[in-house]
Amino acid sequence: MNFLDFFTRLLAATLAMGTSLTYATLGEVYTEKTGILNLGMEGTMLMGALAGFATAYNTGNLLVALLAAMLVGAALSLIHAFLCITMRANQVVAGLAITMFGTGLANFLGQRLGPATNNYNLTGMNLASKFDNIAIPGLSRIPVIGALFDVSVLTYALYFLLPFAWFFLYKTKHGMVVRAVGENPRTAAAMGISVSKIRYLYTIIGGMFAGLGGACLSLSFIPSWNEGMTGGKGWIVIALVIFSAWNPGRVVIGTLVFGGITSLQFSLQAAGFKMVIPAQFLGFSPYLITLLVLTAMTIINQKKRGSFASPAALGTSFAIDDK
Repeated sequence: MNFLDFFTRLLAATLAMGTSLTYATLGEVYTEKTGILNLGMEGTMLMGALAGFATAYNTGNLLVALLAAMLVGAALSLIHAFLCITMRANQVVAGLAITMFGTGLANFLGQRLGPATNNYNLTGMNLASKFDNIAIPGLSRIPVIGALFDVSVLTYALYFLLPFAWFFLYKTKHGMVVRAVGENPRTAAAMGISVSKIRYLYTIIGGMFAGLGGACLSLSFIPSWNEGMTGGKGWIVIALVIFSAWNPGRVVIGTLVFGGITSLQFSLQAAGFKMVIPAQFLGFSPYLITLLVLTAMTIINQKKRGSFASPAALGTSFAIDDK
């Protein structure tokens, strides 16, 4: 295998791996832009993966499966929104509770939503159909970058959703409202904006994207269900939001970096290269880079507030009677 073929396969694997991360990261960007920190991504993605797979397995309809995953993600995020916005609970604690609840519930239901022939356990079951890659004639044959045009419809959708999210947040009036709520909710409320309504809406939207991100794993990347199949991707999502500086236009850079590192070991093995770097190191390297990114971005934000700064009101509760 020549180097062009190797990098083409690496990019293809990176896109497949990065799709779920991108959906969940985009959803978290929407949520955090309003000032709500949702650390429940891991549990929400896992529930989305289960809901999508179980629905597709029992109905055979992939579109209904996507809808089910998004609804489950929305439901979990609605709980998070109620705790953080209405009850004004600590957002970190509430998010961790959602992750633990979602993880436990997914593992519990995964053993009860399968076929009777497998004791109703979905673990290890495979789908008869999944979201296959769709190659665009001509473009998909271009060396390396042709991998961009031989992906599933879930990845193609991101080619539109990412620039749309950037345009919406930075070039529209409503996007300005969303950012105002995350930067200074008191001023936004004084201007007649319903801070609670905006925060509820985009926390739920963020959950829908997280559920969709989980479904990308079980309906496309690995068309099966296994306990803990997200493998910590929900936590990487939190780091990717920081890496992208809360800007949808930069999300793709982070997902390509993290997805590429995760896919590298498999691409090397498939290409027949001798593993100079231990596979175990490549396996934990995404999490190591997560720590490095968090450290670097924290240092930058402490030195100056600028394009890399988080929303000023991120993680803080708000009520109209606050002093």
